[in-house]
This record gives sequence, structure tokens and C-alpha cells, in this order.
Amino acid sequence: MTVEKHDFLVEIGTEELPPKALGALERAFAAGLLNGLAKAALAHGEVRSFASPRRLAVRVRRVAVRQPDQRIERRGPPLNVAFDAAGQPTRAAQAFAAGCGVAWDALERREQGKVSFLHYTGVKPGAAAVQLLPALVQDALDALPIPRRMRWGAGAAEFVRPVHWIVMLYGKEVVPARLFDIPAGNLTRGHRFHAPKPLTIPSPGAYERSLGGRGHVIADFQTRRTLVRERVRAVAAGLGGQALISEALLDEVTALVEWPVPLAGRFEPRFLALPREVLISTLEDHQRYFPVQSADGALLPCFVAVANLESREPARVIEGNERVVRPRLADAAFFWDQDRKTALAARIEGLDAVTFQARLGSLGDRSRRIRALAIDIAGASGQSVAQAERAASLCKCDLLTAMVGEFPELQGIMGAHYALADGEDPQVAAALREHYLPRGAGDALPVTGTGTVLAIADKLDTLAGIFAIGGKPSGTKDPFGLRRAAIGLTRILLERRVALDLAGLLRHAVGLAQADIERIALPAGKAAPAVSIDAVADELYDYVMERLRAYYLENEAVKGPFTTEMFDAVLATRPASPVDFDERLKALSAFLTLPEASSLTAANKRVANILRKSAEQSAHGAAAPRSGERAAGGTGSAVDPALFEEPAERRLFECIAALRGSVSAATARRDYAGALTELASLRPAVDAFFDAVMVMDEDLRLRGNRLALLARMRELFTGVADLSRLPG
Repeated sequence: MTVEKHDFLVEIGTEELPPKALGALERAFAAGLLNGLAKAALAHGEVRSFASPRRLAVRVRRVAVRQPDQRIERRGPPLNVAFDAAGQPTRAAQAFAAGCGVAWDALERREQGKVSFLHYTGVKPGAAAVQLLPALVQDALDALPIPRRMRWGAGAAEFVRPVHWIVMLYGKEVVPARLFDIPAGNLTRGHRFHAPKPLTIPSPGAYERSLGGRGHVIADFQTRRTLVRERVRAVAAGLGGQALISEALLDEVTALVEWPVPLAGRFEPRFLALPREVLISTLEDHQRYFPVQSADGALLPCFVAVANLESREPARVIEGNERVVRPRLADAAFFWDQDRKTALAARIEGLDAVTFQARLGSLGDRSRRIRALAIDIAGASGQSVAQAERAASLCKCDLLTAMVGEFPELQGIMGAHYALADGEDPQVAAALREHYLPRGAGDALPVTGTGTVLAIADKLDTLAGIFAIGGKPSGTKDPFGLRRAAIGLTRILLERRVALDLAGLLRHAVGLAQADIERIALPAGKAAPAVSIDAVADELYDYVMERLRAYYLENEAVKGPFTTEMFDAVLATRPASPVDFDERLKALSAFLTLPEASSLTAANKRVANILRKSAEQSAHGAAAPRSGERAAGGTGSAVDPALFEEPAERRLFECIAALRGSVSAATARRDYAGALTELASLRPAVDAFFDAVMVMDEDLRLRGNRLALLARMRELFTGVADLSRLPG
């Protein structure tokens, strides 16, 4: 049977939406509506989303006119409850029939086992799409990732920005609905200036054409983004250069315009004497302009701005853009000249006057903690301790400069420029630039050794300090950027192959932070709360390693054959560092391809269960051994070969003894693949043991000896990974 289908369109017309959130809102709206259609069992075709500064829209092709009918089956009361002795229906039967919408004598009688009961079978007609769609749209809107919703006017409606119109069409018909106290219709609005009058959308399929033609609005975000890129490049080429187009700025500009018109602008060549980053930050971050550079990479005294309309007098628009950027650049030039009059090192004392966090002290306190960590890290990683100490002392000084005060995104970068101007070691200057890296997902890592040391120290102090004051992130709230710091730390350690003792460094960092917390609290007459440095460090280790889990399992570039169970098996050994973790994980992955792996994994799970149950029995006061018997053993108990009764016991004992030295040596030198390869040779002995030996023997001496033997075998494997955590 052919099911009638029509296209569906919904558009939410608003005041200008936040540009940096527009992409996420568009994707979430489409995903929410798609999820709703699936739950409602409404068949449909292609789903396409649209977003511009003043609208979010979704068009769904070929939505079924109604849900399919649903077969309903309900079990009622047993017959002895449903009917009285005279065979008349009781209130239970009548209530069940009323709930099903039928007379009691229309109900079936069924049997299941020894029970007979009333049963109802019926068909619920599917609801019409036009009845379901308004609620599906509302649910999708309610689920949008909007941190703070706003109200407008006298109504109670809330959204990210005030809503002014709603379009909701099913085929050519308006869906009767009311959202945000606004009735849905077929009238949209085009460009705020080029097409201010309402536009009629005759059908969902005509949406883009109507807006793009009469409305001067390019509704599709990606189409608009491509157009911005192409037109900006063309204008830059006309200026004799190449546009610097960052993906983030391209997204933001695309979210700011509905009808992009790139225009060329210029500034005074004297401003080219400023550091390159200052010019780019001024143009990109503050003005949303695209810088232009020559073929050899030198910046040119011009830029490309993207207007949101076709002006009758473009020269005046350009003049306005130039007039706005000129004082920004003049301020930057003034800051550049003034800041260099005071050396970075002369600003060190001033750090003590700036609070970093009330309980953690000043920027000076933070700088001293970073310096202590940097000295430790440099010594452990073979880097220059002197350079690390100097860089750590200077790393926060540029926060006191006028340039960074006006352009906070240049912290670290300006520190490097000022350090070079002061004649500091280039390695120290580079470390000042690099110690904030990576600033976000996918960002570059430090390149220099001293920069790597300082970046690790900076992130360790951030994590340790905030954890020490109880500021661990909860839910989606992370005001101190701890997730970013932890991911950055693991990326540096792993991708730069810095094999440091992470647990030890975390204890050191937490100890430094706790010392400052106590020093700051005590002068005010307050007793510092009792905090276990080891407990905080352990919690912080777990937190960092969870970020490492995401690095492996959510990053397609490094995901490989790794699974959550493999990650847990390695994590159970508490690896010393992300590098150590990586080597164990790769060794485990290779081991699991061996034919012996499945049998040994199953054996480890069995051993772990036996040892756990034995320990639980001991903890709950199992029967005491008879006179002359030894209590059940386990990890740490000695194995007595004189108690072996089965050849398989002695064979496993001898195999373990033969491998113990070589496996321990391989593990000590982090040759985990070699250790697991050797352990694979245990399979015949392990299989024979479980085939021939009853571990939980009634004789507690034999039981204890066999448990100790299994514990010794398990210790060999857990030196690399806990195989009992793997499936199988």
C-alpha cells in the first residue's frame, strides 16, 4: 500500500543569534528533530538543516502523513478475579475492559501455564503527522545546547534570542501550531535591509530559492561559508596578496552575515613594525577582518572585511572599516613601545600583587610553584635546569603588560617578544611562547625542550591547585579549564614521548599547592582543612587518565584496535606515565592477536574470580582449618612444592619459575610485548592445570597452596595488564 508523504519545513526566526554558537545550534536542532521522528515512527527521507544570523531551519523530505497503526496487547486479571461464583464480571474485569475501550464480553480468555486470564488485542490507529510535528519541534528546541535562555516582552517564552516568526509547513499547508506564543505560518523574513517585508514560502522545497532570490539570504551555512572563502580570496588576490583564512574566523564571519560582500581595506604601513601576532589578533579577533600577506609570507598593509549587504556606496563602508581599525592599531603600537621600557624580569615582584585565586595565592605564588615543578621535570627529562628555572620565573610576567591587558589572547606570545627584546636566551623566550600550548583541541604542541618542560609544569600546577581546593569539574561546568589542561598534559607527554613519573609529579604539584593553601589560610586565623596529598594526587591521576581514555577511544587518528576493556586492563596496573601506558596498550593489542590469547585471558578471569571469592570467604570468617592445616593462601603466600599432588601443579610451578626472571626483566625495561610473548608459552601448562586440578580442595593446605600458585601466575601477567578485565 502506498503511504502518502509530504515535505516538512520548520524555521525559527529570531534576532541575531550568537555567531560562535550558531553551528552547534543548527546541528543540535536537526539531530533533535531527527531523533523525534524516529521515536514517533514517522517515516521520512533526507533531513537538511539551515542557519543564518536570524534563523534556524530544518527541512525533512517525504514525511509520512501519519504513523503506522500499532498492535496493542494487554493482559488483564486472572479469571478467578475477573468473575464471581455466578460467572458475572467483577469490578476488576469491568475496569480492565473500560481501560481498553471495549465491553467486557469482547475480551479474550487465554491461558499461560496454569493461569487463565482476560486478554485484550486491538489496534491503535497511527496519529497524523500534523498532530505530532509541533511537539517534536518543541522537544528539539527544548534540548538545544543553550547555557542561558532569555525572556522578552511580557510573555513567558524563553530562547537563546527573542523569536519573531515561525514557519511550519507540511507540504503546502501550514501546520497548526503555536511556539514561543507565536502562531506558525508560511511567512518568513529576508535580509534585514535588502528585503525587510515578509516573504511567503509556498512549499518546503521552495525555501532556499525564495530566500536566496527575493530575500537576499543564503540560508545554507556551508554554501555561505564556501562563498565567503572564495570571495575573500578573490579580493585579496586583487590586492596582490593571499588572504589568511583561519577556520574559526571563517565560521564566525559566516555566522554573522546572510548576504556576504567582501571589501578591501588598508591601514598605515607604519603599523607593520608591530609583531605579526599583534596585527593578526587586532584584525581577526577584534574586527573579524581577514589579514592579507604577500607570496613570501610578509603581512601587507591591507585586509578584507565582509559586509552583510550590498551598499550603494561601498567606498564609505570601506572608509568606516578603516576608521575603526586605525585606533586599535595605534593603541597596540603605543603598548608595544611602552611595555619594552620595562624588562620582563623587573615585573617579577609585581606578580605578588596580583591574585591568581584567593586560596592559591598570587601570580607570584603560582610562578614559584611552576618553577619548582619545572626544575624537577627538567632534571628528570634531561633538559636544561637553568633555562627551565629562568623561563618559569618569567612565564607570567607578560600578564602585567599593557599589551596583554588589552589583547589577553596574546599571553605567552608577547612574553616571547619582550624576552627577546630584553636579550634573554632564545630558548627561554621560545618557552614563554610555548608554555600555554596546546590552547585547544588539535592545537600545536611545544617544540623546544624547555617549552615542553614549562608547558607540563604549568598544566600540572593548574590541575593540582584546583583539585586541592576542591574545584574538580562537575557535569559540563569547568570554569578553570581543567579538562583542557589534562588533555593538553597527556598529549604533550604522549606525543612528545616524555616518560615522566606522572603519579610522582602529581604528588609534588599537590604538595606545593597545599603548602600555599595552608600558608595563606593560617595568617587569617583559619585552620587549613586536613587534606591528604596522596588522596588528592590519586584522584587527580584518575582524572588525567580518564582524559587519556578519551584521547584513545574518541580520536580517530590514534584509536586503532583499542577497546574500553583493553584500556581498563592496562589502567588497572597504574602505569607510571602516558608513554608507559601507550607501550603497554600496544603490547596488549599485539598479544591478543596470538592464538594463545583467548585461553590465557579466560584463565586470568577464572583465576581472578577464584582469588576474589577466596578472599571474600576469608573476610567473612570461613571455617577454621583443622589441626595441622594451613589457611587458604593467595597473593603473597609462599608455594610449597611438597604439597603438590598432581603433575599439572608441578608443571605450572616449574613453568612460572622458569619465566619469572625473564618476564620481570622485560617488564622492568618496558619490553611489554616481549613479556607477553613469553607468557603466551604458559598456555599448555595453564590449560592442563585447570583440566586436572581442583583448586578449592576440602583440604585447606592443598587449597591454600594452589591459590598461592595461581596468585603467582597472576602476578606475572598483571605486571603488564590485568587480563581478567578483558571479555572472554
